[in-house]
Amino acid sequence: MLTIWGLLIVTIFMALIMTKRTTPFTALVLSPVLIALIAGFGDKIGDHSLAGVKGVAPTVFLLLFAILYFGLMLTAGLFDPLVRLILRIVKGDPLRVLVGTALLAAVVSVDGDGSTTTMIVCSAMIPVYRRLGMKMMDLAVLVIMANSIMNLLPWGGPTARIIAALKVDEGELLRKLLPGMLIATVWVVIVAVIRGRAERKRLGIVDLSSEEVMALSPANSLIEASNDSEETAHALEHEGEKLKRPHMIWPNFILTMVMMVTLVFGGMWIIPDIPSAIIFEVGFAIALLLNYRKLNESRDIIEIHGANAMHVIVMVLAAGVFMGILNGTGMSEAMGQSIGDVVPPSLGDRWGMVTAFASIPGTFLLSNDAFYLGVLPILAETGAGYGFTPMQIAVASTTGQAFHLLSPLVGFIYLLLHLTGVDMGTWQRTAAKWSIGTFVVFLLCAVTIGGVPI
Repeated sequence: MLTIWGLLIVTIFMALIMTKRTTPFTALVLSPVLIALIAGFGDKIGDHSLAGVKGVAPTVFLLLFAILYFGLMLTAGLFDPLVRLILRIVKGDPLRVLVGTALLAAVVSVDGDGSTTTMIVCSAMIPVYRRLGMKMMDLAVLVIMANSIMNLLPWGGPTARIIAALKVDEGELLRKLLPGMLIATVWVVIVAVIRGRAERKRLGIVDLSSEEVMALSPANSLIEASNDSEETAHALEHEGEKLKRPHMIWPNFILTMVMMVTLVFGGMWIIPDIPSAIIFEVGFAIALLLNYRKLNESRDIIEIHGANAMHVIVMVLAAGVFMGILNGTGMSEAMGQSIGDVVPPSLGDRWGMVTAFASIPGTFLLSNDAFYLGVLPILAETGAGYGFTPMQIAVASTTGQAFHLLSPLVGFIYLLLHLTGVDMGTWQRTAAKWSIGTFVVFLLCAVTIGGVPI
């Protein structure tokens, strides 16, 4: 029954957002609360919800200061030269813009943090997309496809959990995954070319003058995203010009690079194991000191970009309630066990394929922690009885990551959806269609290079 209740929550949620009957926030909060009441967990809803909110608190903390930090850098003008360089290279060609988006997203995603990737890629590319009249859906899809691939690096979420759960060698696992990651990245570029040709046919190639290139500013993309009022957006845009700090580009660039290196390689060269949220909080404090020492200017920065942070934080806190009720009531665990129990013993000699396909709903319906630390050990233990090694099961379990970042339980996707302004349900359907190719690449490489028997 717990499995049925859990699936009912997920089904109601997906139906509500796919049919656009409610906002994602409303669906995230009310779907689990309603089913928990019907299932007889009314007296525990508060405790489970609070536990879930506490669980996402580090993510909220990270997103808050990441948005504020990159928002400050956008306002100061750090990314203005990058946008102008991109425009000079793409020369108003939608095909080049989309390929550039795919490559930029793949490179930036190396740090393993989706919120950082989203902020950097969106701040650089949204002004270009708006100027050329391109579809924001393509931007949102390419960012998530590239990030889902690079998320498999050892410092990313799923791989670290697999290593902890199955005690497999980190270097060997990376060697088995890397070819598939590279080929999947090529697939993302192919998707960019396919979409780029369609956009080029629709829009043509726009001839941008030097004045238009110089006029575009990434800061405007976040200002427009946080304000529905056109008058307010124009007022803030004018105010933003006063907050530009072109003379601080190099100090800001050095500070950002130091933070990125610390995020990727850890703080071992300063202080070991610095949480990402603390890195962004300290970086934001230093950036304020460097760029906006006056109290009124610091207040303006926080007010302008705090609106973006609030939209995203509210969604992540709602996801905390959703996850807290699923986990606290035992529905999440029951669904995980059912994934293994539903497979008949006759498929034992194909347990690698079973694990691969089970990882799709497993990583979508459950968090990475729940699937890789809770369900995967059960799949590995069962697979051992059929002669499968922990490494084979580990490799097979990564294939579902092609769809994991489409899950409503992933916090940073709400930042991506907010900045691009695309509908969640439509985005999930569109991205899932192209992500099938990523899954096929992962699966073929798992069989041919990863050593997973068919």
